[in-house]
Amino acid sequence: MSKTITRRAFAGGAAALLATGLVACGGEATSESDGQAAPAAEASTITVFAAASMEESLTKAGEIFAGEHSEYEMSYNFDSSGTLKTQIEEGAACDVFISAGQKQMNQLDAEDTTGDNTDGLDFIDSASRFDILENKVALAVPEGNPKGIESFDQLAELLRSGDVFMAMGNSDVPVGQYTQAILGYYGLDEAALAAAGTITYGSNVKEVTSQVAEATVDCGVIYQTDAYSDGLEVVDEATPEMCGQVVYPAAALKDAPNPDGAEAFLEFLKGADASACFEEVGFTPLA
Repeated sequence: MSKTITRRAFAGGAAALLATGLVACGGEATSESDGQAAPAAEASTITVFAAASMEESLTKAGEIFAGEHSEYEMSYNFDSSGTLKTQIEEGAACDVFISAGQKQMNQLDAEDTTGDNTDGLDFIDSASRFDILENKVALAVPEGNPKGIESFDQLAELLRSGDVFMAMGNSDVPVGQYTQAILGYYGLDEAALAAAGTITYGSNVKEVTSQVAEATVDCGVIYQTDAYSDGLEVVDEATPEMCGQVVYPAAALKDAPNPDGAEAFLEFLKGADASACFEEVGFTPLA
């Protein structure tokens, strides 16, 4: 299920004087012509669809942005990148999309050259697209690490022998796709492992993280940032040879309801304040 959050922040400091009236201390702005209170300007909403792994850091960055831009309020939809891609394709109103993998962005981008956009979809403003962050795929364990898991190499052997219960993302979720690549790297048959009951799934990275945190599994393959946010122990990180780089692209939508807001927010995300929010949880800013 998608998680939608709306945040509104108001800039501090003195209110601006209206050209035709004054703002009295504790009072309302009035018009010289009729003495009536002037209506306050209504903030326009910037709707952001973003990978679930960004919830903590992006919300914090958005609060800083909205604090500096009282003309905007932020609304977020955090879920798996595959789910968000489908919602956009089905017509959901969205200004900015940030995916945890290139594939989901490519599938919506008419200028894609990788072959991912098999349906010829044209939702992304390609000129606005850029790589915003890099993450790491991590092997996380519950508190106390009951199985004594120390590495992906060891995990591969435990999976072969059926002596471990691992959580991973579904195949339409980037973290699941990275995990599939890791299984392939070790020559493991995912379908056979699932049939043997050694693998369970989550619909997004937050579900996998919860399974590890609640110790319903022996380990899980998640992002380094999610492990950090939930205070989980990371025993190993996947190398690029195992699953490639974990790069998050960001872009505005061609039919963004708030194109000016989308442009302003994307520009803010390239700056130092946003980068600090991302670095705090373990992301590496790329913009």
